[in-house]
Amino acid sequence: MALTETWLQKVIDEKVDGVELVMVEQVGGGRQRVVRLYVDHAEGVTHELCSTVSELVGKALEEADAVRGPYTLEVSSPGLERPLAKREHFEAQVGKQIYVKTRVAVEGGKVWRGRLVEVSPETVTIEQDGRQVRLRLVDISKAHLIYEFE
Repeated sequence: MALTETWLQKVIDEKVDGVELVMVEQVGGGRQRVVRLYVDHAEGVTHELCSTVSELVGKALEEADAVRGPYTLEVSSPGLERPLAKREHFEAQVGKQIYVKTRVAVEGGKVWRGRLVEVSPETVTIEQDGRQVRLRLVDISKAHLIYEFE
């Protein structure tokens, strides 16, 4: 069985209301494999919520034999510099500072830091150093909000 965000969100939704699975990461390999879930909730993410989600997901992963071999399951909030993995994540951050790394060079660069100006169904537009660059969502390998201290 493939470990997908859709399946994991369904597992969470069966027992806990209002939890959004922001992103899933699988890193490492062998005995160092980590399955990391970032979750959010309108009322905030507490240690208790992370524990509940971890228990639910852990049981479901074991029952479905969804991860081969040993692994560590981590569940946490997205944090101040929340990852941006879906178009909806970008839409919620228009006007804010973001970091984006692309799989391919765009206008001579793969790393962009700037204000998120616009989101369309297939692209995001970032203003960096007075110029705007349009990046295709499918070309983005990693992105996150840049927390601005006031």
